Amino acid sequence: MRKPLNTSVPEELISRIDEFVVNSRGDYRDRSHLVEQAIKSYLGDDLSLRESQYKITNGVQNISPTSSLYETSLFPRLSLNANEKRAIAEQAVNLIGTGETLFIDGSTTCIELAKVLAKQKKRLTIVTNSALICLELGHSSENMVIGVGGEFDPSSASFVGRMSEETVEEFYVDYAFFSTKGFFPTEGTFESSMGLLRVKQVVARHCAKVVLLVDYSKFGQRSLCKVLDISQIHSIVTDAQTPQEAVDFLRQTGHEVQIAYLRGSQQGSNGNAA
Repeated sequence: MRKPLNTSVPEELISRIDEFVVNSRGDYRDRSHLVEQAIKSYLGDDLSLRESQYKITNGVQNISPTSSLYETSLFPRLSLNANEKRAIAEQAVNLIGTGETLFIDGSTTCIELAKVLAKQKKRLTIVTNSALICLELGHSSENMVIGVGGEFDPSSASFVGRMSEETVEEFYVDYAFFSTKGFFPTEGTFESSMGLLRVKQVVARHCAKVVLLVDYSKFGQRSLCKVLDISQIHSIVTDAQTPQEAVDFLRQTGHEVQIAYLRGSQQGSNGNAA
């Protein structure tokens, strides 16, 4: 067992990562998931972590005023609403046909989408500024992956900045898949990272269709900067816990809305498509 470094990373987490490496028995085919698995194992179902970041009101998670303005670390967010994100990804993949071109951002919901794409789709061309998306899609050689470079943002494991923005200007894709930190159906999407939002704004101008993957907890949340106007978003894929009035409003204003249900659950009154 290696000696923990002088770092802010908890020693228990470092030990957990060591344990996953040892248990892999030298098989690193899934190496991009070792740290993720260790972190998820470390976090487990610790509700105290969630309660420290969220205030629960009438069963709805609301980001506290202080935390909503700043991007949280990527890895702890992987376990938040993981089942809903996975269901949204599995629903969203049905929108994509063979041979199409996509942009996928580095959000945790889009990471789930990349996992599904790697298993189910072929002959796609995928542009992304996310290092993790590249790793996920790299497990399969069935699709072409184009990584956008630039300044690395460790909080999102994505590349941002002028180089990234100039690079994505060169592409025009069929679909742009985004998630977001906050979403108001009457207004649009919100982010806290200037670098990330500028890349998304450029891509939104260079695609045929913007698809927003957003779980129920993002509705009614506003962050530091507005990214996309609601008029720029063509389709929304969300989960069954999203309020019915929000779904109805989006459909009435001409947006396609698809509802993703958790495995084993029954379809509710929201319906399954626009």
